Amino acid sequence: MPMTEATLALAQAGDGEAFRELIDPHRRELQAHCYRILGSMHDAEDVLQEALLAAWRSIGRFDGRSLRAWLYRIATNRCLNYLRGQARRPQPAGLPDHGAGRSVQGGPAEPWWLEPYPGDPDDLSLGPEARYDARESIALSFVAGLQHLPPQQRAVLVLRDVLGFPAAETADILGTTQTAVNSALVRARAGLPPDPHPQDVPVPRSPAEAAVVDRFVSAFQRFDLEELVVLLTDDSRLTMPPQPTEYRGPESIAQFLLAHQRQEMKFVPVRANGQPALVLYLPDPSAPIWRANGVTVLTLRGDQIHTITRFGDPSLITRFGCPRTLPKPGR
Repeated sequence: MPMTEATLALAQAGDGEAFRELIDPHRRELQAHCYRILGSMHDAEDVLQEALLAAWRSIGRFDGRSLRAWLYRIATNRCLNYLRGQARRPQPAGLPDHGAGRSVQGGPAEPWWLEPYPGDPDDLSLGPEARYDARESIALSFVAGLQHLPPQQRAVLVLRDVLGFPAAETADILGTTQTAVNSALVRARAGLPPDPHPQDVPVPRSPAEAAVVDRFVSAFQRFDLEELVVLLTDDSRLTMPPQPTEYRGPESIAQFLLAHQRQEMKFVPVRANGQPALVLYLPDPSAPIWRANGVTVLTLRGDQIHTITRFGDPSLITRFGCPRTLPKPGR
């Protein structure tokens, strides 16, 4: 609901309910904003909490002009502060030091901290100057590509090209000049890998999209190597953040999938980054239950799969509204 002078006055007088009434309409888009810049839902949620606490503490100094821009200023600068303190993002033990992410084959891979974004971007607000639509702005490949940009360039590109803030407002949010914003935007656009086939993606939740996912699940469950190879594009790739390993090409990916999953399995369809995704459940050898084993995000191109991104952290499952375990009916 729109901000009213009465609600703002109550919030500035210390009314917590009034403050929540002001903030709640913006919470989801602020979370997505932090996620785009940080690449991790865990980090985004932590930083957003810090930003909202800072907003609560400083609401008395808010001038009433644009609550949304004011909140974005706080959230963006909290994200940048987080990225400056790299010690707050320690690399997991056992991973080789590959910076933003390198594959064992030497090509660029996802950053190790990359996590999926639960759901679709239907309720995210984008301004009239935005260069990306809602689906493109949260796609896993786009968010991964952002992580390879320097933090300031990353923030400028998100504010200008994703959210559509004018250059002057972006400069105000970042506490810099329009000249610096325009320069950083040029460099960020040049440094962001382009999507080679941005239009060749099935409509989300369409029968065409569902057909590709169903074929993938069926082939995987039947251990059908030939069908998996047909489903994958010639330049397909599989990654598994936080591991730096990457597989490229239909044969290599299909053989890896089947070699490492030769057992009964169950898939539950979900949505991640506005894309089809699957929660994988495997049987527990000591109990009649299925145990969640991770989330797999599929990036489609036409009637094939271009990228498979596998997240094996079981703690991610609950973000998608799925339980850690499912009952397994007796035979």
